[in-house]
Amino acid sequence: MHDPNQTELENKCEELASAFKGVLSWQWDDRFGAVLAEFGVNNKDSIRAILDRYFSNTWDNSNIGSAPDTVKSINSHLGKLRSGQLLFTSDPKQDDFIFCAWWPWGDGQTISIRIAPYYKKLSDSDKAEKIPQLKDWFGI
Repeated sequence: MHDPNQTELENKCEELASAFKGVLSWQWDDRFGAVLAEFGVNNKDSIRAILDRYFSNTWDNSNIGSAPDTVKSINSHLGKLRSGQLLFTSDPKQDDFIFCAWWPWGDGQTISIRIAPYYKKLSDSDKAEKIPQLKDWFGI
């Protein structure tokens, strides 16, 4: 449900969290400042279908070199994409957008995703003030 009192990014995060309600269980990943969920590879198609509805761009290690600088910055922060890993983004031309890191595990059975907002113009303290809202949307 679109809330006119929220920013586009806030509405998109809330809608994404709602789409995953009852599908994934979330926890906080302090290392990357993101919400984190893990799931079995047998669910990858249904999870990917949800992500494709909310993220307009998909990056992998073959096309990340042509990504905008902000996306390259996120990629560097996350440790750079390896084979099989994906980075989803909403519109990186916006001042604020969301991203999702898709990381298959070495066991071939599990995939983890991390979702977080990216704010181009906010100070670190302003970004920190947004974390409780993100956690709340994802039920953490």
